[in-house]
Amino acid sequence: MRAQGLFISVEGIDGSGKSTQARLLAEGLAAAGHDVVVTREPGGAPGAEAIRRLLVEGDPARWSAETEILLFNAARRDHLERTIQPALDRGAVVITDRFADSTRVYQGVARANLRPLVDRLHDLVIGIEPDLTFVIDMDARAALARGLARRSGEDRFEELGLGFQEALRAGFLALAQEYPARVQVIDGTRAPDVIAQDMAARVTAHLR
Repeated sequence: MRAQGLFISVEGIDGSGKSTQARLLAEGLAAAGHDVVVTREPGGAPGAEAIRRLLVEGDPARWSAETEILLFNAARRDHLERTIQPALDRGAVVITDRFADSTRVYQGVARANLRPLVDRLHDLVIGIEPDLTFVIDMDARAALARGLARRSGEDRFEELGLGFQEALRAGFLALAQEYPARVQVIDGTRAPDVIAQDMAARVTAHLR
């Protein structure tokens, strides 16, 4: 499968504000006249949303890292088939709150040393990368406090603690070094509207 539109992912540790920024970016692009689809992972399609509940709720030890990788890829495949690829085929801008980089960092680095398995499965069953990825970066302690304060019921990964969040942050920053042409780090300590303006300017430059 090949993207015809523009595929953007927004990544970061739990509580970094990526969901807010994905929404603000979508609203800005839609106001400028673009066909925009904003979505999320795990989820973004009916089957994927059902799998989401298995992954983000319950005991932190509910699944092994290997099982998580399989569940995330099952959800991602459904998301790709039913939401992402149809939108890209019609030329839309797709903005997803998380994509494969989250699995590379969560299960491939921070939770277990399984990056080769993550990449192999991605190549076999997903086979597409975003055109542009934003990593919203901020202090892990502050992000964790914000994430837990939400009391969303989807706290399974936050409950793994500060050390896990710090490992996630390091993993996302390492991805920016690994994929410099695709992954851009955004300073998440600024006001939300300032961050949104920064991201919008970068997307506009990419669209030219």
